[in-house]
Amino acid sequence: MRALVLLLLWALPALPAAAMECGAVTHEGADFTVCRADTAQTDLRLFLNDPETGAPVGSFTNLRSMLARDGLVLGFAMNAGMYHQDRRPVGYYIEDGVELAPLIRSAGPGNFGMLPNGVFCIGDGWARVFETERLVRERPACHFASQSGPMLVIDGKLHPRFLPDSDSRYVRNGVGTSEDGSTVWFAISLAPVTFHRFATLFRDALGAPQALYFDGNISRLYAPGIGRHDGGFPMGPMVGVVEKAGD
Repeated sequence: MRALVLLLLWALPALPAAAMECGAVTHEGADFTVCRADTAQTDLRLFLNDPETGAPVGSFTNLRSMLARDGLVLGFAMNAGMYHQDRRPVGYYIEDGVELAPLIRSAGPGNFGMLPNGVFCIGDGWARVFETERLVRERPACHFASQSGPMLVIDGKLHPRFLPDSDSRYVRNGVGTSEDGSTVWFAISLAPVTFHRFATLFRDALGAPQALYFDGNISRLYAPGIGRHDGGFPMGPMVGVVEKAGD
């Protein structure tokens, strides 16, 4: 199955070095869109508020307009963590090296509090998913970071509370990373799936040793290379690939 998935994903036309590679993946009878980034060749960033207005960016359309002011283009984007009604991040959030929300280490209600949860951390030429307590121990230099939960895959193992026969199904999105931080996979399901099936996509089909759930139900993707631009509910944190106009 993994060989078939990789064939489907990467048998795409050659893309510019700074672009994302996106493709369709079928895993255990469910359909997904997966976008892969080489962190040495992509400018990955997190976005929350527009620095000019102070208001939440909220949508891919607004994010495109914000970047265009600086002569930049949005090459890819996805919602990247849970947020309150006013779109403040639920957990730890760093943007351009500035901590805007503190790390939460306690259990709580909802998916975010289903420990272990984790943090998507973008460093200098690398990006990795860290289980929250591992992040505390290792103290990586995150230029950008977004905490979410639950973890999907932890050191190659599924979150212990996931059930194969669960009746909880949503359109879900999340992120997985390679051990060395050189590769990031962003995935979104095309139809409602269980946590278990979504997590096995990262572990078994993509080979990601660490993966983190971003959200469900409000999951959104912007991938112009495959003609996708989701609208809908205003979003909180977003992850995007930034390119120079004309690249």
